[in-house]
Amino acid sequence: MGSVLRLSPKLRCHYIQQRDTSARRLPCFGIFLLSRRCASQSTLGSQPTSSRKQVTVINDDGRVQWKDLSAREKTARTTQQTFNLGIILVGLIMTGGCASFLYREVFSTDSKTYHFNQAVDKIRADPRVREALGSDTKINAYGEPTSNRWARARPLMSALIKDEDGTDNCFMRFNVEGSARKGVINFHKSRAPGQHEWRYESLNLDIKGRQRIVLEGARIKEGSKNSNVNFLGMSLRR
Repeated sequence: MGSVLRLSPKLRCHYIQQRDTSARRLPCFGIFLLSRRCASQSTLGSQPTSSRKQVTVINDDGRVQWKDLSAREKTARTTQQTFNLGIILVGLIMTGGCASFLYREVFSTDSKTYHFNQAVDKIRADPRVREALGSDTKINAYGEPTSNRWARARPLMSALIKDEDGTDNCFMRFNVEGSARKGVINFHKSRAPGQHEWRYESLNLDIKGRQRIVLEGARIKEGSKNSNVNFLGMSLRR
């Protein structure tokens, strides 16, 4: 048989008070949790729109999608991209211009730098030139003397002339210097119409007080009439 728990009047009164207090606390705690949850959802829902900075021409990094931009922000992005495209086009044009200039002035067979380098290589390889100028050091070649001490900045005396029959002629004069002496190089090259290669008509080294050294002799075309070509005040017979 079950036993019945009997409480004294004092304990019974204390139990009833505790039960009433718990009953009152539970609804308040539920209301507190519900209010916190609603506040969190409200904060999360409004965060994307309030935290994003306005897109301008300066701070646009492309992270914001086009559909999320306002009309003013779309204008700013279009302006920025147009400006960047213009910079790229200007860079391409300048690069192409520099490449074209380098080809014409350095690498092309019609440039004076190309003819100068070919003549210098031939001069340095000739033992007569090394003996006359001094072969214990490298032979230097440079243009006309100026106040500029940098040899590469000195101008080269040169001329490109086309004959009546269409033959191209290149005339050039520059200075050479070895460990013992200095000299002057004069050369004449020609290229027949429709040909790509140039050939030497004359290549001479003149040193003061010494006999001229002829590295390449003059050639006269068979069946062609002699003609005079003026270069630097000199009349050269072809």
